[in-house]
Formats: sequence, structure tokens, C-alpha cells
Amino acid sequence: MTSPTPPAEPQYADRTHRSTSALVCGVLLLALVGVMAGDALIRGEGQAPWLALAALLTAVPLIVAFTLRPVVSVNAERIRIRNPFRTIQLPWTEVADVRAGYSSELIAAGGTKYQLWAIPVSLRDRKRASRAAARTPHKDAYGRFSPGAGAGTDAHRHTAPPVAAADQTIMELRDLAERAGDPKGEAGATTGSVRWAYEVIAPAVAGVVLFVVLWAMG
Repeated sequence: MTSPTPPAEPQYADRTHRSTSALVCGVLLLALVGVMAGDALIRGEGQAPWLALAALLTAVPLIVAFTLRPVVSVNAERIRIRNPFRTIQLPWTEVADVRAGYSSELIAAGGTKYQLWAIPVSLRDRKRASRAAARTPHKDAYGRFSPGAGAGTDAHRHTAPPVAAADQTIMELRDLAERAGDPKGEAGATTGSVRWAYEVIAPAVAGVVLFVVLWAMG
């Protein structure tokens, strides 16, 4: 009698990280540019409609690239970084480190650095988290509670100090990378991919060229 085949491990959807404030700003900027350029296209005279078209071709792709496009998608096997002009995909085994200083960045095993545009670092958020941590009792490395404000009340319910949202996300990404295994550390050994976003670059360049031509024609 053959033993039953073990069930396959469940496949989980990618977890995505992106900036809510960037999305809101992007939508508002697109609406503003659309209203201004639309008015020039409909009511403009002479070269005004063409200049408005050139402005649309230039501004819309750039606004989308820097606000709506950035996203970081992760699962247990790999990380996919969609920045304004590039999309980078790497398996976790090719990730040497993920860190956040004044900006969030990933360091590949070969030493190449990639910015994580979708995870902006907020110094104000860090200061707010630091003030909250100073008021919140938490355990240190030895399991002892810190003598912060209110340490004597409900201390058992606090196990870690508050951290900024970006730093928390970076900690989660670093944990995924560490659980996947040590990086190979060999330059050029990456099995990931980098793709340029020509769908963003091409219309923006076309808009700039059209604007320069119209400006030269006077």
C-alpha cells in the first residue's frame, strides 16, 4: 500500500508595499495637470494646444513614474522592486542586506544598490516613534522591562518599542532575506533581472522633443 502523497505547500499572493501619500499626491497632480492642459487644448489658440499636448506628454508619465508606479512586491522566494524608471527582481538568496538610512535601499550580493522608492523614510515619523518608545515600557535584550514612564503599569503587555513604519517594513524585508539563506556573495552571479520602463521614458522624451521644437519655431 502506497503512502498518500503529501499535500503541496500553499501558494501565497505577493505582499505589496507602497506609499499612500505618494498615491494621493499623484492623483491630485494628475487632476491638476489634466484640468490645466485640457483647458488649453479646448480653448487655446495658435501653438497653445500643441504646447499643452507637449506638456501632457512630458508631465503625465513623470508624475505616474514618481508617485503611482513605485511598489515593492515580496513573497517567500523573491523581491520585486518597481522604481520610477526600472523594475528589479531578485531572489532572496541574492540579497545581501536591506536597510534604511535617509532612504530605503537594497544591496544585492554583488554589491549593487537599489533604492526602494515605494518605502520612503520619514524623519518626522522616526522622531514620533522615538518619543513613543521613550514613554512605552518594553523588554531589553535580557527580558527586563525598561524604566520608562508607566513601566509599573501593564508592563507585561509591552514586548517591543514602537518603530517608524518604514523601519518596520525594512525589518520585515530583512527577516525574509535572512530566512531565505545567506547570499552567494559572488559578483555577477545574480539570477535576477533589471528592466527599464520604456513605457514611461519614451512618452516623456517625446514630450520634451515636441516642446523644444515648438519653442524653437516660436
